[in-house]
Amino acid sequence: MRIRSMVVTGFMGLMVVLSGTTGSRAFGLDNGVARTPPMGWNSWNKFACKGINEKVVRETADQMASNGMKDAGYEFVVIDDCWQTGRDAQGNIVADVERFPSGIKALADYVHSKGLKFGIYTDAGTMTCAKRPGSIGHEYQDAQQYANWGVDYLKEDWCNTLPGQSSESSYTLMREALKATGRPIVFSICEWGSTKPWLWAGSIGNMWRSTGDIQDCWDCKKAWGGNGVVQILDQLNGIESYAGPGHWNDPDMLEVGNGGMNKEENRAHFSMWALLSAPLLAGNDLANMSADTREILLNKEVIAVDQDVMGLQGRRVKKMGDLEVWSKQLADGGRAVALLNRSDKAATISADWTDIGYPTTVSAAVRDLWAKKDVGRKSGSYSAEVPSHGVVMVTVKP
Repeated sequence: MRIRSMVVTGFMGLMVVLSGTTGSRAFGLDNGVARTPPMGWNSWNKFACKGINEKVVRETADQMASNGMKDAGYEFVVIDDCWQTGRDAQGNIVADVERFPSGIKALADYVHSKGLKFGIYTDAGTMTCAKRPGSIGHEYQDAQQYANWGVDYLKEDWCNTLPGQSSESSYTLMREALKATGRPIVFSICEWGSTKPWLWAGSIGNMWRSTGDIQDCWDCKKAWGGNGVVQILDQLNGIESYAGPGHWNDPDMLEVGNGGMNKEENRAHFSMWALLSAPLLAGNDLANMSADTREILLNKEVIAVDQDVMGLQGRRVKKMGDLEVWSKQLADGGRAVALLNRSDKAATISADWTDIGYPTTVSAAVRDLWAKKDVGRKSGSYSAEVPSHGVVMVTVKP
């Protein structure tokens, strides 16, 4: 918490400020949306700046509506950077007419016609990361424009900000601008965890990036550096108390199906994002995905862990070198448990009941969410052989 936040008078004012630093789930943003982690698709990981256009977005909406993703809970179609080119004489933001000849409102209407929701991107600085116009100084004007277009989700990045610009103040300003439109809009904060947003963003955004950008890599430090799956897991563990209904830690968009990881790594990636109660935003080419990718993205039992109404983020409860046990409490009193093998060889991993909050004497039903089968009642612990860079994900229900 910044020192200036402590300049308050009166005992009640001091209590409010101090309460905001506890990570208590009671202080989350309640704007009526994102009561469970948002699910959908974002254009950046696959199409980036060069590949995004109106045709891609329409085809993606078609795919989501027909390939089972909509039925599985995916609902947002989000355009990331590079849709905008400038501002008109009145200061209104203008879309790229070559890439989006029908205009953004027509595109949003098309997405809505498929029973889906539409999202868009902006930046809190003078320019976006791709040097397109940012929203600074135009927050209320842009927010109203987005609402007029029918936007349901706004991602705001943190490139090209001004010296000394406050992330907390900047995102609070956009929150108020969105609120003034009267339209329910999911607000996604994206300042890459640079100012520890979990400490202040709970009442400002519905989700906030807690790390730098994800790379399509299992262990990026071993490869070339950056944030791979295991690097992000290490950064998310320990900040679970700040997440909850309406306000989520965001480990970034999914890389499942983009080619940088094998089937086991993709399955583990998806499983761990679900255990983290993370937003599940697919980032692959939905029109050209493999059967393995489809199977992973459409596993409804794993998705149910992510979408559990209690909204508790899972955490690591045991670490034995590269062998780990993660657990998430569920609304029905059960636990979702991930046996994670970060090593280069298959290994047996065991989760003791005491690791996940149960007495050793409890008898519990165990179900394997990838094998999609019950494995019987167990007492005291559960063990399984886990492939290299893989996961065994189960539910444990007394």
